[in-house]
Amino acid sequence: MSDNHKSGPPAGGGMGRGHGPGGPGMVMPGDKAKDFKGTLRRLMGYLRPHRGQIILVILMAVLSTIFSIVSPKIMGKATTELLTGFIGKMKHVPGAHIDFDYIWQIIMILIGLYLLSSLFTYIQQFLMAGVSQKTVYDLRRDVNDKLGRLPLKYFDSRTNGEILSRAVNDVDNISTTLQQSLTQLITSVLTIIGVLVMMLTISPWLTLIALVSLPLSFLGIKAIAGRSQKHFIGQQRNLGELNGHVEEMYTGHKIIKAFGHEDKSIEKFDEINERLYESGWKAQFISGMIMPVMSFIGNISYVLISVIGGIMVTKNTITIGDIQAFIQYVRQFTMPITQTANIANIIQSTVASAERVFELLDEEEEVPEARIANGIQARATDAPNVDVRGNVAFEHVKFGYKEGQTLIEDMNINVKQGQTIAIVGPTGAGKTTLINLLMRFYELNAGRITIDGNDITQLTRAHLRGMFGMVLQDTWLFNGTIRDNIAYGRIGASEEEVVDAAKTAFADHFIRTLPEGYDTILNEEASNISQGQKQLLTIARAILADPAILILDEATSSVDTRTEVLIQKAMNELMQGRTSFVIAHRLSTIRDADLILVMNHGTVIEQGTHHELLMEQGFYADLYNSQFSTESA
Repeated sequence: MSDNHKSGPPAGGGMGRGHGPGGPGMVMPGDKAKDFKGTLRRLMGYLRPHRGQIILVILMAVLSTIFSIVSPKIMGKATTELLTGFIGKMKHVPGAHIDFDYIWQIIMILIGLYLLSSLFTYIQQFLMAGVSQKTVYDLRRDVNDKLGRLPLKYFDSRTNGEILSRAVNDVDNISTTLQQSLTQLITSVLTIIGVLVMMLTISPWLTLIALVSLPLSFLGIKAIAGRSQKHFIGQQRNLGELNGHVEEMYTGHKIIKAFGHEDKSIEKFDEINERLYESGWKAQFISGMIMPVMSFIGNISYVLISVIGGIMVTKNTITIGDIQAFIQYVRQFTMPITQTANIANIIQSTVASAERVFELLDEEEEVPEARIANGIQARATDAPNVDVRGNVAFEHVKFGYKEGQTLIEDMNINVKQGQTIAIVGPTGAGKTTLINLLMRFYELNAGRITIDGNDITQLTRAHLRGMFGMVLQDTWLFNGTIRDNIAYGRIGASEEEVVDAAKTAFADHFIRTLPEGYDTILNEEASNISQGQKQLLTIARAILADPAILILDEATSSVDTRTEVLIQKAMNELMQGRTSFVIAHRLSTIRDADLILVMNHGTVIEQGTHHELLMEQGFYADLYNSQFSTESA
């Protein structure tokens, strides 16, 4: 199963996140951080360089909120003036009239306030966009740099989906929160405080009535959200399962058709889809009750405020305009409280995402380029004192992937310049481990490996790995032209050198039969050419690199028999004068090797030439005869 479907969107949702499964304003269940305070403090550290801009953002939010909050109070004065003048004219009070000039002044003031409020909101969003993107840029840069410093064992022990989820989804979750939820949180808190102050200045008694309805709203939301949460969790689980099933069926549709499992696949899809439907409609239905409940409680509050406020107006203890303003304030007061509750959940999810990112940043890195050797600081050099000849030695090498579990114990190998070394053995014998140690993808537990007498730990990894050319059984090509994929072997390679490498690898002919030739674009999985053709391109890339030492991991396993013969000829020519390590599964391909290392359980149990090992009638002979029982030695 592919790992792609494992890296779904980050948990959490709510205001500012679009209309997800929970709908707008619905708090979605999210993960919680193990160390909330510590992680939040560390995340704030990324915001510290932008504190000047953040102070401006808060100032803009304060000004925008003030202008939007005072507007209902001013509008109420216009209403009071309009009603007072109208009643005076109805009662034929001498000199009574509606002062339209005063009303128009209020209208112009309101227009100015709304414009200023919008302007400050725009500036606030503009500044926060810069802060959030710069902050996430720094975070992404640190994550990218960290991935380049992590040892291979980190990637071997985790799925691609998990690593991508931390590096992409979790960082995007942080970015969205900084851009949207943080400014919304600031505005919501300021609005709650400001509106509460304005309500108290109008009428403390009406404010008390408005506040009494809040606990009822919270209790209603909590009861409904508690019931809907389990259905949302089920919905997300079933959705992930459905995505995984669809992905598997899509990537393996040829196999499904070949074995006639279409009906079984559809049956499983229907089963998962039915569960998704059940959990989905229950989650939506129950969560959809939140707004009606809140509206019901809010309407009761409005009725009480209107009735009591009306009585107060008749007793001239409050003006009609203040009642109008108060009702507007009540509406303004309820929404930011709901938003704050949603944002609190979003922040929990965001801090959990940040914690996952920081866990990645805190992972143990590769051993530094310079290390302590015999108490003396040994400086990692970019180039050895002499040209690379290719003499390789393993001296008392000890290694295990896990502490306390030794795979290789006291390995000693001496390889001379220009020799072809074949490494054979059953699955799990340690063949690939040998190459990983040689390339310094893993560090030794004891002993040392030397190239031309130079300890590889005293060479920079970039220089060490630059000595090697690799052709692996699992081909790797990127989305680009065939020319670019071959030229990847050496920076600055000319067109002629690329074509010569392709000809040597017997790839030139098939390349020229393609519609665009060397300009043919390979898709992301290079599925528009055959597996054998992919291997030919990787071999051409290795030929172009012209390395001092070659590593071939069953490089011809994906090509047909005729092409294999041609590739072997090209490889024999390429390996002339070069030290070559060949991991072989088909023993017929390494008969001419200068030295064959037979490995089992991490130990070299036999070594010698093909004929010498057959004469010993040992482990190698058994392996060989099991593959070629009908072939004479």
